[in-house]
Amino acid sequence: MLDAQPSSLQPRAFGSVRVHVGTRGLAGLRQSGAMKLLFPRRATTEAVMVNTAGGITGGDRFDIEAHVDAETALTLTTQACERAYAAQPGPAGVLSVRLRVDGTLNWLPQETLLFDKCNFARVMTVDLAPNARFLLGESICFGRLARGERLLDARFRDRVVIRRAGHLIYRDGVDLSGNVNAILDRPAVANGARAMASVVLAAPGAGAVVQNLRAMLPDRAGASTLGPDLLVLRLLAPDGFDLRKTLIPVLKYLAGQDLPAVWRL
Repeated sequence: MLDAQPSSLQPRAFGSVRVHVGTRGLAGLRQSGAMKLLFPRRATTEAVMVNTAGGITGGDRFDIEAHVDAETALTLTTQACERAYAAQPGPAGVLSVRLRVDGTLNWLPQETLLFDKCNFARVMTVDLAPNARFLLGESICFGRLARGERLLDARFRDRVVIRRAGHLIYRDGVDLSGNVNAILDRPAVANGARAMASVVLAAPGAGAVVQNLRAMLPDRAGASTLGPDLLVLRLLAPDGFDLRKTLIPVLKYLAGQDLPAVWRL
């Protein structure tokens, strides 16, 4: 269980946003604390999440909920890369995401940057209607290579659960603790890579694009089908810039549209 109890030793950041998009546009919006949602265009088909606290550290708590009605589409992204900063001993900083998709939802936040001594946990649960379309693109940078940053003592826990019509179709998890750099250097883990992306497409007929997708991938990536309607991709790269060079065309192809402007290199 994720420990989200606030610490009394220092100030903590809390924020939440709930958004509901229907066929007539925005059907509901509630935001509080350090989490905001911006709509850069008049149409509600794209929304940008903003963490006004500037990052996440131990004891922080952020909650995001989104509901997309049938025959409706929404792309959720972030204003910038999320940052998981060094934390004092105590509870983890937690990001909780709950998504309900009856139409189409693209979950495309920019990279999460992990800093040394961070303690960060996030959990995502997704509930899909029988004909819903969901694209997930999550990427992590384990320190910034150009700045010589190293993760010698860090904690990162990630959980993703996707259900369609109440049935579990995908479960994934990552647990890294201690000298993350040394763990990533292992040939069977990341072979020295410092950036990673996970892409999931849950949509009717998703498996049909796997061959086209594989032609777009470098040696440090692979794509597989876990069923006719579920496609999963893993991508490793030396740093965030190299990761984006492959990830952006992949996400554009799978989304069938340009990425939000905040994603531009």
